[in-house]
Amino acid sequence: MTVRTPRLIALTVLATGSLLLTACGSSSSSSSSSGAPSASATIKDVTADSALAALVPADVKSSGKLIVATDASYAPNEFTDAKGTIVGMDVDLAGAIAKKLGLSADVQNAKFDGIIQGIVGKKYNMSLSSFTATKEREATVDMVTYFSAGTGTAVKKGNPDKIDATDLCGKKVAVQTGTTQADAVKNTINPACTKAGKPTVPNNGDQFELQTDVTQALFSGRDQVMLADSPVVDYAIQQTNGQLEKIGSVTDTAPYGVVLPKGSDLTKAVQGAIQALMTDGTYKAILEKWGVQAGAIDKSVINGN
Repeated sequence: MTVRTPRLIALTVLATGSLLLTACGSSSSSSSSSGAPSASATIKDVTADSALAALVPADVKSSGKLIVATDASYAPNEFTDAKGTIVGMDVDLAGAIAKKLGLSADVQNAKFDGIIQGIVGKKYNMSLSSFTATKEREATVDMVTYFSAGTGTAVKKGNPDKIDATDLCGKKVAVQTGTTQADAVKNTINPACTKAGKPTVPNNGDQFELQTDVTQALFSGRDQVMLADSPVVDYAIQQTNGQLEKIGSVTDTAPYGVVLPKGSDLTKAVQGAIQALMTDGTYKAILEKWGVQAGAIDKSVINGN
């Protein structure tokens, strides 16, 4: 998910050529995935760590659960399956973190651009939603790193409009609202276009609340190119049977962070849980299940420290 990027839901290409999308969306900056999701990946049961559980704030411990917000439109990180269940890499990690802390995870769907406000307002205990860990966000909330991602660029198969990923000036670019990609169009790409005397990306990008709508805009021809986190771009290409393709290289690689209330005692507990999951192999197994193991990191830190 760069500064928060949206996610993508499950994509199914129908015989008529239309596209069904259900997904989540958020941050950008992502490394590309190194393989297709593996339904056969084995994830062993997670056992609670008493020392880490002791760090959990009393009010959370008494509730027995972590309320986790995610924007379920950003497959394979977080999306809704055919049964309406929220699934994905972030969802599995949230469940494993909760178990390591002796809790259960109550994952709730939320609009990406309202999640941080919900964390600050104590509506949610934490969020795994492809949020890129940035200093700007860390001024408001704590962010515990757990993955590395960057921005990928996708076009229709064969690149009919001859898009150059390094020069999007004047092109119709689809992005998810509130993401790093949306910020990049407004704050980096368009100023550079203006400086070069070239036309800017119209309206600072064609922005959608859901990543699934971003992908649909490209697939339908409404837009010429889409920017999203690299795992999301890779998954969209897989799920559309190659009717989309990636161009250029992954840029702005940066860590994703679990979002938690600023200064919360829960922050250290979550960081410890993630590190423990890395050590016992659960973390690797979850990433391999969703085909995003290329984004694995070996150390989780709080606010870049």
